[in-house]
Amino acid sequence: MSKTLVAYFSVSDTTKKVAEEIAKEENADLFAIVPEKPYTKEDLNWKDKQARSTVEMADPNCHPAMAVPAPDLSAYKTIIIGFPIWWGREPSIVDTFLTSCNFAGKIVVPFCTSGGSGMGRTCERIQNIVGKEAKVMEGRRIGGEVSMEDLKIWFDGFQEW
Repeated sequence: MSKTLVAYFSVSDTTKKVAEEIAKEENADLFAIVPEKPYTKEDLNWKDKQARSTVEMADPNCHPAMAVPAPDLSAYKTIIIGFPIWWGREPSIVDTFLTSCNFAGKIVVPFCTSGGSGMGRTCERIQNIVGKEAKVMEGRRIGGEVSMEDLKIWFDGFQEW
């Protein structure tokens, strides 16, 4: 078992591809955060105030069920968490993952995939969810074409934590 876990949520496979590259480069274990009820195209229509994702994101206490329980994190030192940015933050299903694990003593490294939206206060939100016993690093937005060389520079910083 690796000392690093890459956990990710992806609907369009964009985040999945980046997570797989990171896991490969870091020789890390991989965990897909999969909702019990998959999101449809209609669920993701941000222009529809009744769309599932819009309703979930409007409720800070919403924690959609995961299809597979989160893994035991006790053997990991670093948890890299990837997700698309929805409404300026991590999707509610990611909050489900975060609240279902014990992050005490862990280094948490968030990254998001987005064509233009930044992470905003996402890292601060994640720190509040995982608690003071974990160290949440500054996250990184990955958008468009990202080379492995760019990611390698970012990965190299992991070794310094």
